[in-house]
Amino acid sequence: MQTELAPEFQGTADGREAEAILRKCVHCGFCTATCPTYQLLGDELDGPRGRIYLIKQVLEGKAPTRSTQLHLDRCLTCRNCESTCPSGVQYGHLVDIGRKIVDQKVPRPMGESAVRWTLKEALPSPLFGPAMKLGQSVRGLLPAALKAKVPAPRPAGAWPTRAHERKVLMLAGCVQPSMAPNINSATARVLDAAGIQAVVAPAAGCCGAVRFHLNDQDGGRMQMRANIDAWWPLVEGSAVEAIVMNASGCGVTVREYGHILKDDPAYAAKAERISALTRDLSELLPELVPALKGRVAAPAGVVAYHPPCTLQHGQKLRNGVEVNLRALGFDIRVAASESHLCCGSAGTYSVLQPELAYPLRDRKLGHLNQLQPSAIASANIGCITHLQSGTQTPVRHWIELLDAALAA
Repeated sequence: MQTELAPEFQGTADGREAEAILRKCVHCGFCTATCPTYQLLGDELDGPRGRIYLIKQVLEGKAPTRSTQLHLDRCLTCRNCESTCPSGVQYGHLVDIGRKIVDQKVPRPMGESAVRWTLKEALPSPLFGPAMKLGQSVRGLLPAALKAKVPAPRPAGAWPTRAHERKVLMLAGCVQPSMAPNINSATARVLDAAGIQAVVAPAAGCCGAVRFHLNDQDGGRMQMRANIDAWWPLVEGSAVEAIVMNASGCGVTVREYGHILKDDPAYAAKAERISALTRDLSELLPELVPALKGRVAAPAGVVAYHPPCTLQHGQKLRNGVEVNLRALGFDIRVAASESHLCCGSAGTYSVLQPELAYPLRDRKLGHLNQLQPSAIASANIGCITHLQSGTQTPVRHWIELLDAALAA
């Protein structure tokens, strides 16, 4: 797809990148068939192909409208379209560019701007943890919409104290430790059982995804640089062999630090190194299985697994969780239909687009419930919280289930 950039975008980093991405697009429409919002709305402009054309028009000089902004907002950034695309179009990068440009040109209503500002400031804030604890203490009194975002409190359990020669770095600065602290401690315990020590850099914080995807891209980059600074002494000194992510949304962002900071002369090389060292927790499973086999008392009943979009489409990691947990005795299965589709969580999407997020959640749960599971597993805190808000079946991170089976 050829485009003639407007003068304001010629020679800019965003313009060059967008032009290179658009050049790959052949307008085939395969992506439309796997786009969750197109499945719900049936509008070409609420599918990847339509959004690509909207962005192309803006880059060519057409003034964007509020309608343009709304169609881009409705995108989940699930990147299912990237898995489907035969031409390798990097739609996720293109929509980030498009949203940034459109937001600069189209003012948002005051109430909408206030909600988005609150999300990008509050979620990465140190005050989020105390606020979550307060919310959990009065959870039974909260209105349904807010209660859905506040998971019931669960104990984290003890962090292992043994030292091991093999060490990996974990991110502890996102919302996950406040919402579900057992995920991180369960990760540390399972790794400890396999002879790997999980370490944390206290100065590291949010991965930057919340700000970046809410179009505070400069703020997102600042958080990314801060994390690199916090991690670099351990990385540079080879004190850790990998940076392990047990939240796939954070994982896909940290794996793209090298791309996002490629034009930063002070951080480009470091960011590339950080991205190269980043591993999703599921990528360690093949070596954990031999170390844990014979020590796992897998639970009875089916575990229905929802692979997050950030794992299967963003990081292109598929089947690793199911295959390896089956090797440890779990009866873990994915839904027979639409296992590739987003559950509707998508970071802050379920807050900003509830009229689309909740039908997607219920559609996903309908397919998972056909498996008659005793538990539902996933690999991202957003998916876990969103799915749990629509079912009485316990929804857990798969590492929590493995940790419990080891302790049995």
